[in-house]
Amino acid sequence: MSGDPNSGRRVVPLALAALGVVFGDIGTSPLYAMSACFTGPNIQVTPEHIFGVLSLIFWTLVLVILLKYVAVVLNADNKGEGGVLALTALVINTERASPRRRIYGTLGILGAALFFADGAITPAISVLSAVEGLHVAAPTAGIPVLPITVMVLVGLFLIQRHGTGSVGKVFGPVMLGWFAILAVMGVGWIVREPQVLYALDPSRALVLISQHQISALAVLAGVFLTVTGGEALYADMGHFGKSPIRLGWMCIVMPALVLNYFGQGALLIENPAAVSNPFYLMAPEWFLWPLIVIATAATVIASQAVISGVFSVTTQAVSLGLFPRLRVEHSSAQFAGQIYVPTMNWILMIAALALVLSFGSSAALAGAYGLAVSGAMTIVTPLTLSLIKSRTGRESRTLRAGLSLLFIIDIAFLLANLTKLGDGGWLPLLSGFIIYWLMQTWASGKAAVMARLLRDQKPVRDFLEDLKRDPPVRVPGTAIFMDAKATGIPRALLNNIKFNRVIHERVVLLTVVTREQPRVPAAKRLSVTPVCEGIVRLVAQVGFMEKPNILEILRDAEAYGIVYEPENTTFFLSREELLPGQRSDLPPLRRRAFMQMARSAQVVADYYGLPPGRVIEIGTRLEI
Repeated sequence: MSGDPNSGRRVVPLALAALGVVFGDIGTSPLYAMSACFTGPNIQVTPEHIFGVLSLIFWTLVLVILLKYVAVVLNADNKGEGGVLALTALVINTERASPRRRIYGTLGILGAALFFADGAITPAISVLSAVEGLHVAAPTAGIPVLPITVMVLVGLFLIQRHGTGSVGKVFGPVMLGWFAILAVMGVGWIVREPQVLYALDPSRALVLISQHQISALAVLAGVFLTVTGGEALYADMGHFGKSPIRLGWMCIVMPALVLNYFGQGALLIENPAAVSNPFYLMAPEWFLWPLIVIATAATVIASQAVISGVFSVTTQAVSLGLFPRLRVEHSSAQFAGQIYVPTMNWILMIAALALVLSFGSSAALAGAYGLAVSGAMTIVTPLTLSLIKSRTGRESRTLRAGLSLLFIIDIAFLLANLTKLGDGGWLPLLSGFIIYWLMQTWASGKAAVMARLLRDQKPVRDFLEDLKRDPPVRVPGTAIFMDAKATGIPRALLNNIKFNRVIHERVVLLTVVTREQPRVPAAKRLSVTPVCEGIVRLVAQVGFMEKPNILEILRDAEAYGIVYEPENTTFFLSREELLPGQRSDLPPLRRRAFMQMARSAQVVADYYGLPPGRVIEIGTRLEI
């Protein structure tokens, strides 16, 4: 993690880099948000309605992004890391004795599930809306938008395995140019129709809502599209720190977005028919083709940011026991945060292509977009409220009251997006709940397996008595036995003695514990406890942002007297073959799903980076 830089000289370069990662999604919302605001019944493109919509957009950016995220939520960091799972882990850690702990944990898992659903929709709607500019540039040419969109998306997902290190260097400058274009296009139209600035008056928004009431919910659903991507400010905080993100938002992103939205409003005052695609119709005809190319590049960058976020959240979910083990590849030798998760990459690609082909246009897809993001952003607020209360106590009453008011605004947007259920909003909601169910299923299944293993585990005292009564043959070398819980004796060791009647001269019972914090300091990472002569228990603690590497852990353990000789070390793993039992804590459907996920999980030896020629797996049948 970069952390908050301490010098101004570091803030500015990091703010520029953040433009290409943090603000890509919210920065491409002008491509489709304004036209979506006028899709509701009785919302005609009149000056008064335009003023009302622009006022809603402006004050939404101020309240939801500037006040909620930039001013408050960025302070709710888990040792510098952000995102709904990092926040949930921190809240659960501070609510250990509270009955609300389970509620907050459920909210966090649901928020992560909705984020995964958003991860497929963002590339689809962003790239599709950019390519649709071809219809504006050449309306009679019959250019096939969908095939071009499909090719761009396929290319985007195919390059993921190569990493974003080299491409990332140009992301920031490209997005800086993009925001400059947004601002310049907006200013040109604002000068032509300066009356559009009346929309800065918040009463214009209130008048629109009071006049149209139920119909205004459709407008709010469109307005919410202007802040989709706001959650990335928090999720990507660990990459850049708070100060660069705040600087980028206040000095570049928010001014550019406001100017462009107001410019689109000015265009609609002069030409209401331009509501079909106000963004591209703002541009002079000579600039349309370059604008389409730049917009497509910007949407690819925005999609890249979300895809990378999905990879990061997937890794966190695996570490926290919410997903089965998945293969994770590090695409950069210098930056640990640049990772590639093949399984999630192909799932996202298939989902994004299916969305493009089934919905056919960004306008149709907009109905499906807001609900998942709205749900995820709403969940962040009560979690942040809980954290503020635990950190500051009574002194935070004013802050908590303000955040509670913002929670009401979150609920209003969530209700507005629920009106889009019939227009595709059901899809991300259904996807989110399926992912949530799978995450809960995996967590429940792991708990059931662990409970069964612990019931069958032999206590250390009984094991030592058996060794004294019937000592096995000692063989040279070191044996590493992976142990899920640092309590009894692992089954692999018991079976090795039972069937082979041998035990190595040096035995290490190794347990890897994932803590509810991003990273564990080196000084607190390892602990060694003697069990008996020749047998020690090694407990390695890692954070949920870290991928445990057993070989690195063993090399670090040499400082504690554990000798690691690769050529004389054998790793023993216990592999459970799960069978359906007559009595189970899991319902039949959930049990079948868990067993399928367990079979598809990455092999333990590969996940922990064990040398393939030094691993022995001892299988056990286990009924659940």
